[in-house]
Amino acid sequence: MQNLTQAHRELFQRSPDETFSSLTALHEHCLAQRAASQEHWVPPVRLSTRPGLTQRLLLATGNQDGSDGPGSSSGVLEMNDWSFTQLCRLAGVGKDTVNRLSADTACRVFGEMLPREGKPFQLFTAGDQLRSIHTTSYTRLYNADVLSIVREFAVDFQPPQVGFNGATGLYAGEQDMFCFLIDPTGWTEIEGQAFAPGFFVWNSEVGRRTVGISTFWFQAVCQNHIVWDATEVVEFTRKHTSRVGEALGDIRRILAELVAKRDARRDGFVQVVRKAMQTSLGDDAEEVEQVLGKQGITRELAKRALKLAEEHGRFTVFAVVDALTRLTQELKHAGDRNEADQKAARLLALVA
Repeated sequence: MQNLTQAHRELFQRSPDETFSSLTALHEHCLAQRAASQEHWVPPVRLSTRPGLTQRLLLATGNQDGSDGPGSSSGVLEMNDWSFTQLCRLAGVGKDTVNRLSADTACRVFGEMLPREGKPFQLFTAGDQLRSIHTTSYTRLYNADVLSIVREFAVDFQPPQVGFNGATGLYAGEQDMFCFLIDPTGWTEIEGQAFAPGFFVWNSEVGRRTVGISTFWFQAVCQNHIVWDATEVVEFTRKHTSRVGEALGDIRRILAELVAKRDARRDGFVQVVRKAMQTSLGDDAEEVEQVLGKQGITRELAKRALKLAEEHGRFTVFAVVDALTRLTQELKHAGDRNEADQKAARLLALVA
């Protein structure tokens, strides 16, 4: 088993305005973001930078008179931190170096270094803001489309407990989207231990990270959003190239497999419990105590458990397991409790 820290890192990186209270709210935000954004194809020769009023650089995308370009202000776009980072990469200049220059000097650097020839660049804008800039090799996949798949196939899943700082596990910001969901009703037993299903899904429609999903079965999630003791971890990622659209089908399939496995395990567990409630471990306390001894349960604990079980009528498998589980909660150390719980849970295997 392993501990998963992806959601833990997100919890510490995200600002409050990137955090959403529900999957619906996150999806609606991404839908609105998509509706407000546009793609434009602009030849390299038409790109240039110019100083803004606050000495921040602007990207001019039209003709020299400022006309005929994307954005509502004569083809002049403001850049956020991510799109400025991308522009620096396209020009082959260091972002930290450019930030130390005056605006006029920085414009001359970009004038010298930005490509003047070749295939057009893909500009992704929202109003007068440049969200991202790419070459022709990049293909966009919208966050809203990824979340539509999640809402369709993970209807019983919900965010984990709120983090210690109020974070919810549901985030969308300038650069990417991240979604952490679990099914709190999906607890079942795997090899005698209790697990519930959950998953992370992520994407960036501006090229900051891959699109991907990680599904798993876990035993606990703390307020730091660390997923403890995860097993059956399945991860899928894809880059934003020409076939990135196929990722939607892969995410749909992976989620459907997780849900199908949950349902199968939950149904199987219900059948085991039903049979455990009908099956007796023995005709009297002495006979049942011998069975418990063979499972490694101490004589003292067995006697106390049988007394509790007898008060509820019969020495059924379920009654004895329930009694043992209640008694193990009195153990001081978590390791001792876990070991005792595993021994009690193995009794269910007698009727599985």
